[in-house]
Amino acid sequence: MQRFQDIKAWQRSHQLTLDIYRLSSVLPDSERYGLISQIRRAAASVPTNIAEGSKRRTAQEYARFLNVAEASLAELEYLLLLSRDLGYVTKPAVEKPLRETGEIARMLNALRSRVARLPHPNHSWAPG
Repeated sequence: MQRFQDIKAWQRSHQLTLDIYRLSSVLPDSERYGLISQIRRAAASVPTNIAEGSKRRTAQEYARFLNVAEASLAELEYLLLLSRDLGYVTKPAVEKPLRETGEIARMLNALRSRVARLPHPNHSWAPG
């Protein structure tokens, strides 16, 4: 069984989460319990679900967690757009994170497709 830290999608989503924490620190204090909290939870949910799913007993369970990670990534993408459109962050500030959400989404989709085809839970989930 592969360590979740070795999964490329986890590595990229972890780095994105760190970037989102830094980016969200410039949001207004009035959004501390609103947008800041929500955008951070959505970002952290991606690597969290990859990690948790990688330890599930069946490929089907793991694929379900990867799907949840994909959904959290879509939520994060929207929240980045919302932050930009509300004028809380500049368009250039969200360009890189938005590109990264697209790349990670493709990685997660490919990983989920591979995992869903595995017949046995002890197969390696790698690379991903």
